[in-house]
Amino acid sequence: MIDYLVELVGFAVVLLVLYRYLVPVINRSMVQRQEAIRKQLDEAEEAKRRLVMAREEYERALAEAREEGRRLQESAKEQAEAIVVEMREQAEAEARRIVEQAHQQIEADHQQTLNELQNTIGRLTAGLAERIVGESLRDDARQGRVIDRFLDELEERARRTSEVAGEPPGEPPGGRSGQVGRGDTAQRVRRGSE
Repeated sequence: MIDYLVELVGFAVVLLVLYRYLVPVINRSMVQRQEAIRKQLDEAEEAKRRLVMAREEYERALAEAREEGRRLQESAKEQAEAIVVEMREQAEAEARRIVEQAHQQIEADHQQTLNELQNTIGRLTAGLAERIVGESLRDDARQGRVIDRFLDELEERARRTSEVAGEPPGEPPGGRSGQVGRGDTAQRVRRGSE
């Protein structure tokens, strides 16, 4: 039994020495390890929180970028439509100006053509009258025919005018017969040319 007591006392001494010297070192080591683990957990939690914040910031920036892109696209579309409208108005104005200019040019060309035609007709009429007058001075019979033709034309015009005005068609203005007037006038023209 003494051996048993000696072993028990030895075991108690070993436990006391372990408790006194070894347990505080182990406790200190365990506390340090726990502190390190806690610190790592806190850092991981902080990193996770920062990651969440960074992800939220990224999503917010992405949403803002998409919104800005949509606004820019709408603005570009509106500007393009405004440019198209402006170009169409300018093209229509230019077309109107060109058409107006063409009308003016056509009118000027028309007036110039009329003036040239009148000048040509005037020259031809003057030349024809000169030939008629020249020939009629040489030939009394031809002079009478020219005068008769001229008077016939006058009578025809007078008849048309009187028909339009509502007068009787048989008599020219003045009430004289065309044949009598024509002969008298032809005689007077012949006598005047002699």
